Amino acid sequence: MNDITIRTASEKDAASLLEIYAYYVSNTAVTFEYDVPSQEDFRDRIACTLNKYPYLVAEIDGEIVGYAYAGSFNSRAAYEHSAEVSVYVRRDRKKQGIGKALYDSLEKVLSMQNIFNINACIAFPDDEDEFLTKDSFLFHRHMGFRLIGKFSKCGLKFGRWYNMVWMEKIIGSHDDNPPAVKSFREIREKLYD
Repeated sequence: MNDITIRTASEKDAASLLEIYAYYVSNTAVTFEYDVPSQEDFRDRIACTLNKYPYLVAEIDGEIVGYAYAGSFNSRAAYEHSAEVSVYVRRDRKKQGIGKALYDSLEKVLSMQNIFNINACIAFPDDEDEFLTKDSFLFHRHMGFRLIGKFSKCGLKFGRWYNMVWMEKIIGSHDDNPPAVKSFREIREKLYD
C-alpha cells in the first residue's frame, strides 16, 4: 500500500471532505445528522474548528481518503483539557490503516496543545443492521479508548432507534497545575519543522 500523508485541512478541502461525509449522512446511522450539509456550511465547520483545534486530512498519492478533527468536549472552562474527536474514512478505503494514522497524528497534536483526555461519541446498535455496525466502537477500542457510558435508544434514524456510547482515552498526565491549553494556531508551525 502507498504511504499515507497527514496534513492540516483547509477550507479548500471542503468539497472532498463533504463527499466522504455525505455517504455516512445519507446511508448510515454512524452520524445522527439527517441532512447533508451544504459545501459552504462544511467549509465554515472546518474554519471554525481550526480556530482552536486540529482538523487533519489523510491523503494517498495526493487523493483525500479520510479526515479527523477535534472539538470542544464541553464549553465550560473546567473541561479545557478535554476534547471530543471524530474520524471519517472514505468508504472504499476502510481497514487500510487510514483511521489509525489520522488518530495517531491527532493525538500527537492534541498532546502538544496540552489536551489530556480525548472523548468519542459513537452511535452503537443493539443489533447490527444495514445502517450501523459496531465497527466504530471496535476501532476506538483498538485505539486504546475505553467505554465510559451508554445512552439507550437516544437517536432515531431511518425509522430505527440507536444507542450512543461515550469512549475515553487518556493521553496526558493530570498534574495539579497543568500548563494552559494552546490553540491549534499556536502550535501549527511546530508540526512541520
